[in-house]
Amino acid sequence: MKSRRTLLVRTGHGSAAASAVPGLPDITSDITQNIAPDIAPDIAPEVVPGLAPGGAPEAAAEVTAVLPPVPLDPPDLPPAPSAPPVPVALPVFPAIPAPPTEPPAVPALPPAPFAAQPPTGPAIEPLITRAPGLNWAGPGDHWSRAWALRTIDEPHSAPAPEPAPEPAPDLRSAVEQPPTAQDIELIRASLAVVEPVADRATAHFYALIFLHHPEVRALFPAAMDVQRDRLFRALLAAARSADDPDTLRAYLSGLGRGHRRYGTLTGHYGPVGECLVQALARYAGSRWDAGTELAWRRVYRLVSSIMIEAAEEAARTSPPWWQAEVVAHRLRTRDIAEITVRPDQAYPYRAGQYTSLETPWWPRVWRHFSFASAPRPDGLLTFQVKAVQAGWVSSALVHRAAPGDVLRLGPAAGAMTVDHAAGADLLCLGGGTGIAPIRALVEEVAEYGAVGRSVEVFYGARQSDGLYELEALRELARRHPWLSVRPVLSGPGAAGTGALTGELPEVVGRFGPWQGREAYLSGPAAMVRRAVGVLLRAGVAQERIRHDLVGELAAG
Repeated sequence: MKSRRTLLVRTGHGSAAASAVPGLPDITSDITQNIAPDIAPDIAPEVVPGLAPGGAPEAAAEVTAVLPPVPLDPPDLPPAPSAPPVPVALPVFPAIPAPPTEPPAVPALPPAPFAAQPPTGPAIEPLITRAPGLNWAGPGDHWSRAWALRTIDEPHSAPAPEPAPEPAPDLRSAVEQPPTAQDIELIRASLAVVEPVADRATAHFYALIFLHHPEVRALFPAAMDVQRDRLFRALLAAARSADDPDTLRAYLSGLGRGHRRYGTLTGHYGPVGECLVQALARYAGSRWDAGTELAWRRVYRLVSSIMIEAAEEAARTSPPWWQAEVVAHRLRTRDIAEITVRPDQAYPYRAGQYTSLETPWWPRVWRHFSFASAPRPDGLLTFQVKAVQAGWVSSALVHRAAPGDVLRLGPAAGAMTVDHAAGADLLCLGGGTGIAPIRALVEEVAEYGAVGRSVEVFYGARQSDGLYELEALRELARRHPWLSVRPVLSGPGAAGTGALTGELPEVVGRFGPWQGREAYLSGPAAMVRRAVGVLLRAGVAQERIRHDLVGELAAG
């Protein structure tokens, strides 16, 4: 076999050709939910290119790592089943569009419909003003080299993925048809067979990719164990939603836009899809036949087309990621830090949203964090990060990051935003660092004007030292009579502190009913799920409950 040189795919300024991840990424138990910050456990690395839909706090960078040759039949894999040859074996994937000739233009932030108040407290002088070349993406760019990214003047040293052979016209026509109801049933049936050996099937899938397309290896995190597990959950989510085109398109479009930060290109989709089909064929046993393969190729073509289209559209107006310098780092508790950063260009977002974040210490490991403040006139962004056990990114941000360090941010995401025109009363539940987006929402309501609405905030923690934002929220309540803040403690020794006692969802339920309220939930996944049930019983309509739940998808 001929060896291939490693391809370093550059993203950042000028990389308008960067596209989505080759496949579907991380998912939640419910594909209609968004990735949520601040609420999931912080562990091992997150998915990069894969196949599927998908947080909670954290981010990733990039280190050049090439997997040594991987045998097609690793020792721990069972022998291939003796299935008859599959007649439909030619790949049919979207055509690769020509790359843009100019870098994307980044629109300025829209003006706020309110008079911005001058920030309180000591002014922050971003260190970047004294180092104007710090965020330059070009020859000698220190931070791009830290992430093993190619700079503008460096020639490509590795070939792009080889194009797939042209199939016969009749086969192309068959694959280009949209998936049918029978296709969906075939996909679900084959996944049911693969599920008991999902770990081996996904390991074989990645072995095929890295053996035949080693240039793709640099797009993945160094540790692949969590990546393998998430691929299969992603496939299950795709199968469940394949017969709901509107939901699938909305979700995959978000993934296509957000995963431009990984540096994957349109040309990566074909090889990934072909390796996926080969891995599924190996482990689906008697459930795999020509009809099943055709069904998978149709669905994968649909998925990749949606993601490519969304990524290419986003590349015309925004970069795949922003560089952001740490300008302030303050410990709020022993394991919670408040980090303020300045992005290298305008960063549009809304209070209640979150972003993916990557550090130079853990390449290609991205984690999700909520913004802890509403958009500010000075353009600075604030996050509240808790270091958790085995949290790669969170621990680095809390215990290692310092002013002058440069992080990378993905685009803002999430639907936990306030409709200021509706004027409905708000009910907000924040547990632990989940109070960060809640405080941002309160600040935004204050800036836009409450217009007669009331805002009830229930702030929960186990011990009183976990209520690190309580005094700041009480100060806002003293200035705004429409705001009410109630602390809740669930741990031992809560009596006599002046806080309500008990688990946060149950305490909120005791103050009901809550008909007509818009509810906003942020915190640990178990708390959010329990709170949804409590609020439904307390009269809050399902469509009025907003959260960005990550569920079992970890961050760290």
